[in-house]
Amino acid sequence: MLQRLLPFLTLIVLFVGLSIASPDHFLSQTNLSSVVRQTAVINLMALGMTLVIISGGIDLSVGSILAMGGLLGTKMMAKGYPIGFGIFIGILTGSACGFVNGILTTRLRINPFIVTLGTLGIIRGVTLIISNGLPVHEIPPAFSYLGEGTLLGVPFVLWVLVFCAVAVHIILEHTRLGRYTFSIGSNTDAAYYAGIPVAFHTTAVYVICGMLTGLGGMIEASRLMTGQPTAGQGYELQAIAAVVIGGGSLRGGEGSVVGTLIGAFIMGLLSNGSDLLGISPYVQQAIIGAVIIIAVSFDELRKRKIT
Repeated sequence: MLQRLLPFLTLIVLFVGLSIASPDHFLSQTNLSSVVRQTAVINLMALGMTLVIISGGIDLSVGSILAMGGLLGTKMMAKGYPIGFGIFIGILTGSACGFVNGILTTRLRINPFIVTLGTLGIIRGVTLIISNGLPVHEIPPAFSYLGEGTLLGVPFVLWVLVFCAVAVHIILEHTRLGRYTFSIGSNTDAAYYAGIPVAFHTTAVYVICGMLTGLGGMIEASRLMTGQPTAGQGYELQAIAAVVIGGGSLRGGEGSVVGTLIGAFIMGLLSNGSDLLGISPYVQQAIIGAVIIIAVSFDELRKRKIT
C-alpha cells in the first residue's frame, strides 16, 4: 500500500515545498497554467509508454516520433491544408511509426530495446532529410489554440490530456486489450500458450503509443508555432521516468494511468521548481536520473520482499 501511495505523497510534498519556497511565483495562475502546458506533451507520451511498459516492452524512439509527427503535420498546414487535417497527419504519422516498431518487435522477435534504439536514429534521420534540417514556420495562427488556448478558463491541453487519460484507463481496465497487455507483460510464454494473440496485441500497444506521441508532437508544434525536426530530444527518458516513478515496472505486468500522470507531474514540478529557484538545467538532468534509479530500486526491493 505504501508503495502505491508513495508517488502521490511525493507529489504533495513537492507541491507544498515549492509553495513555501516560492509562493509568489509558483502559486500564480500563470505559472500553474504553464506547468500544465509544459507537462501535457510528456504526459501524453507517458500514457502510451505505460501501455508499452506494462506489456513488457519499451520505446526509445518516442522523441523522434514526436519530431516527425510535428514536422509532417505542420508541413501539411504550410501547404494550405486545414488545421484539422494537419493534426490528423501528425497523429497518423505517430501511429505508423508505432506500427513499424510493433511489427519489428513481434515478427522479427527482436528485443524492443534494440528495435526502438534503431528506429530512434532512423526516424530522426528521415525527419532531418525531409526537412533538410530546417523548421516549418508558415503555420496558421489559429493552430496555436491547441497548445496555448483555454476552454472554460482551463488550458485546452488539459482537456485533451484528461480525455486521453480516461481513454487509456478504460483500455487498461475494461477491455480485452488491457487484460491481455497485463498478461503479456507478466508472462509472455504463458499468454501465448493460453491462446492470446501476443503479436497482434503487442503491435496494437505500440500503435497507441505512437498515436499519442504524434498528438503530443502536434501540441509541441502548436506551443512553439513551428515544426522542429530536432524536437523531442531526450523526451523518451522523461516519459519512461514518469511511468517508473508512478509505479510501473520495467519488467512488465505493472502500471497504471493515475500513477503515470502523478509521475509526469512530479517531473514537471521538479523542472518548474528548479527554474523558479534558479537551479541549473544540468542539475535538473542529474536529478531526473537519480529519481529514476531510486524509483527502480524501490520496485526491486519490493519484489525481493515478495519473493
